[in-house]
Amino acid sequence: MAQKTYRVIQWCTGVVGKAALQHFIENPIYDLVGVLVTNPEKVGKDAGEIVGLPPTTGVLATNDVEKIIALEADCVHFAPIVTDVDLICRLLRSGKNVASVAGPFSRQHYPEQFAKIDAACQEGQTSYHACGIHPGFSGDILPLTLTRLMNRVDHIQVTEFIDKIRNPMVYTEMMGFGRDPDELLAKPSRSPEAPFAFAESMAMVAEGLGKTIEKVTTKLEVAKATQDIPYSLGVGLPDTGVVREGTVAGQHYEWTAWADGAPLITYHFYWTMGEHVEPKWDLDSRYQVVIDGDPALEVRLMARPDANGVRPFLGLPWTGLVGATAMAAICDAKPGVVTHIDLGVVQPHGLVRR
Repeated sequence: MAQKTYRVIQWCTGVVGKAALQHFIENPIYDLVGVLVTNPEKVGKDAGEIVGLPPTTGVLATNDVEKIIALEADCVHFAPIVTDVDLICRLLRSGKNVASVAGPFSRQHYPEQFAKIDAACQEGQTSYHACGIHPGFSGDILPLTLTRLMNRVDHIQVTEFIDKIRNPMVYTEMMGFGRDPDELLAKPSRSPEAPFAFAESMAMVAEGLGKTIEKVTTKLEVAKATQDIPYSLGVGLPDTGVVREGTVAGQHYEWTAWADGAPLITYHFYWTMGEHVEPKWDLDSRYQVVIDGDPALEVRLMARPDANGVRPFLGLPWTGLVGATAMAAICDAKPGVVTHIDLGVVQPHGLVRR
């Protein structure tokens, strides 16, 4: 039986975008037709070269937005660092379904943005889906799936652990590592709106359990560097900065959704700059779901150890793949905003190949 294929565009090629781009090149159900890049050094390169594959795709990267929008395509995997709702709406109106790893995620907290997206979907007869690893998988699909194994649920806790020395990324400086602890606690580098990006995930889990979230509370604690800590912004890059002794070298954000007057869902984020911090937190980078209830359970989602026995943090590549593997289902969905509930159990074709 001939497989249905989908013409796809990859928008941006950072760590997240490259994971999706490689998937589209190698998966036979996708026909890559365009690649949008923001780095001038990538312009004109074959898509294969960008992800370390043979430069034989015939698709050359461009930074020309108008050229990309004019392409005939079924879908766009949209992966900039910061979202652009107006661009998303232009893509939707042009007849292209969009999976956005940068959101927006929550209709409740961004009603004006979703009103624009709704209108664009109807005009283009297209679908929009916000996706990622967290929010988008570890904090919603995974815990809600695990509740099928429960007789009673008391409290769901989802935790993201990242050692940013072993797993360097551009967000290190953006997140305020190296700042004075008291200053960071008074004015966190992470936006006060950050919990809203995860509110839709919490709401989906609560709704799946027949509950409604009453409020979301937040908490922040920091760890201090016990010595100067040099750091890089990328794997294989030279050290580009130093977190000084006594400054912020670890951050623990805690966001809790309440229902029936008690905590129902808590998201923890532990980000540390290696082992020379106090207090010491877990350095084994992973996602973890703990459900208190009957029976209590715990699931850890992590990469297999590399040759050195270290587990790399795959949150960014997974963010790209969870959208890429759902792209066909998004294309086949009815026009409008498509949630995880709407998609149901995604069946990612084209993964088994020799």
